[in-house]
Amino acid sequence: MIKKKSLKVFLRAQLSAFSGGVTDYGMMILLTEKIGIHFTISILISGTLGGLVNFSINRYWAFKNESVYTTTAKTQFLRFFGVVLGSITLKSSGTYLLHRSFNLDYRIGRLLIDSLVSYGFNYPLMKLWVFKTKHKRQIINQPKKFFK
Repeated sequence: MIKKKSLKVFLRAQLSAFSGGVTDYGMMILLTEKIGIHFTISILISGTLGGLVNFSINRYWAFKNESVYTTTAKTQFLRFFGVVLGSITLKSSGTYLLHRSFNLDYRIGRLLIDSLVSYGFNYPLMKLWVFKTKHKRQIINQPKKFFK
């Protein structure tokens, strides 16, 4: 059975990913269609911008609750950056492979690949590694340290 709290975090994370994704996808179309940059390069640039939007929303809203993060904002950002690099690589190469192998329009291929990467790669890493939290219960039950 799915806990209400877990579902709430999941839905918030999906809304955050959607916001970053809209930024990412819109910029990709703009850079490719209007400016003329090859779509694989556009995905790298737009993915970076979308990632910044996503990080901000995730850190301050989607994964934020009464719990305490286990790492600092700087560590979270570095981890997030690593996940985004992996995500961008998967999206760019996956979109290219679908286009090259099946002559699938890059815009459609990108949407297919995004779905796979979002649920199978990004969300698990964001929840379990980047924005990992200590539950309130764990904080209360921890013994006090008198010496550091």
